[in-house]
Amino acid sequence: MRRVLALIVALTLCGGAMAQKRGGTLTVPLIDTPPSPSLHEEATISAVVPFMPLYNNLIIYDQHRMQNRDDTIVSELATKWAWDDSRTKLTFTLRQGVKWHDGKPFTSADVKCTWDMVSGLTPGKIRKSPRQPWYANLMAVSVDGDFSVTFHLKRPQPSILAMLASGYSPVYPCHVPSATMRTHPIGTGPFRFVEYKMNEGARLERNPDYWKPGLPYLDRIEVPIVANRATRMLGLQTGKYDISFPTDVTVRLVEELKAQAPEVQCKLRAIGTSNLIINREAPPFDNADIRQALALTLDRLAFNRIMNEGADGIGASMLSQPDGVWGVPRDKLASFPGYGPDIAERREKARGLMRGAGYGPDKRLPVKIFTRNIATFRDPALILADQLKEIYIDAELDVVETTQFYNRVYRKDYQVGMNATGHSLDDPDQVLYETYGCDSMRNYMHYCNRELQAMFDTQSVELDVAKRKQMVWEIERRLLEDVARPVTYHGIQAGCWQSYVKNYDIMVNSIYNGWRFEDVWLDKPNVTGTAPSGG
Repeated sequence: MRRVLALIVALTLCGGAMAQKRGGTLTVPLIDTPPSPSLHEEATISAVVPFMPLYNNLIIYDQHRMQNRDDTIVSELATKWAWDDSRTKLTFTLRQGVKWHDGKPFTSADVKCTWDMVSGLTPGKIRKSPRQPWYANLMAVSVDGDFSVTFHLKRPQPSILAMLASGYSPVYPCHVPSATMRTHPIGTGPFRFVEYKMNEGARLERNPDYWKPGLPYLDRIEVPIVANRATRMLGLQTGKYDISFPTDVTVRLVEELKAQAPEVQCKLRAIGTSNLIINREAPPFDNADIRQALALTLDRLAFNRIMNEGADGIGASMLSQPDGVWGVPRDKLASFPGYGPDIAERREKARGLMRGAGYGPDKRLPVKIFTRNIATFRDPALILADQLKEIYIDAELDVVETTQFYNRVYRKDYQVGMNATGHSLDDPDQVLYETYGCDSMRNYMHYCNRELQAMFDTQSVELDVAKRKQMVWEIERRLLEDVARPVTYHGIQAGCWQSYVKNYDIMVNSIYNGWRFEDVWLDKPNVTGTAPSGG
């Protein structure tokens, strides 16, 4: 009997391996041109999707677990990690025998160089570092030989593991200048860079020397830039494209897509927040009453009804439960400023504030709503313009391409903006420090409340999850009272893929962390052969 069972197990394992075909090209359309392939310098999913396959992290979220949590973090370039008793020293033992795409060996020096650069410990090494606030608590990085590295923290911070596991946290090669990483990036990942052309797209090829034997299965990844959504949807229907862009397929489009191509698989999930950014430093929005009026006129139910076709996308800054881990519960959220059903009462109060600032039916305020020229930005900006009419504000759209949008945001070259922030890490430290931290590059409104910043630090140290949630929810309420980048809704959209794309899983609480593609394979007639066990 034991021999029979052993034979069954062996045949099962053999059959599973036989199913994994090597070869073929995965094609994923991009909606716009990414600014560069240098992930540590960019702040858009348009950069992560095409270029995450070039790299490896120290640690990473399991690519086949739907919800990112601390217990879904697995090793990558680090083989293990451990805290000291004070929980201020985090030591990683590194994988040996790994090579960069140019053949140079990977060592602890590369890890130290990367986080010295990203955290600002060595200023000027990169053009900009959008995630520098993630590592404000990082005091130093030390090495002990070629294959051990320690992160020294100023205080305990459990979330450092989540940040290091993000798709935004690759290890860079110490010997390659940052300018080169923007034009011809070098990584240790499953795919190598071939080319990237502005307004055309990017191509990657299989890394034959990848440190994981037998991977990747794909020969190539191609990411053409296709600006028109109707063209992208038609390409998905006809099989020209294998996977949709993560922020592309709305609730309504899922229904249309399934009717035209029932073999296409789709999964709806929240992709990020649509949020209002306000230039608090220039008239007229240096007036706190006018900022408060803007917040009061927001009809979040209308945003959700129009943009999400009624799918539930109501939440504050943190992604709502159950997909999210830290979101404010719905019954508690209803008591927060701007989340109750009393929209008429709120708007009357907003009109009173506007009249107090000198505006009214006979003196309306002209405003330009600055936004990015993609649907997830542009469409809610139109809804905002309509809602602002209720409080004596006449708005028109100021729409620009991605390559211009963030530069203008950083320069504060706008009045009011409609922004979208993808769910990057489902952890309060990432959201709070990056979005609202006083010294954060991505604090687009330059909002700064030192008392609230101290509360950020208090929740960050807390090891008890239940206590930490209570702290985070109170911070969320305070941010709403301060009109600090108010969230209008959470976008509900689908990730879709052809049925022949195998071993590809959609993460429900991040759109940034699941694009390694190293063990994705294509079960298509023109893809032949079985993936061998060796590299």
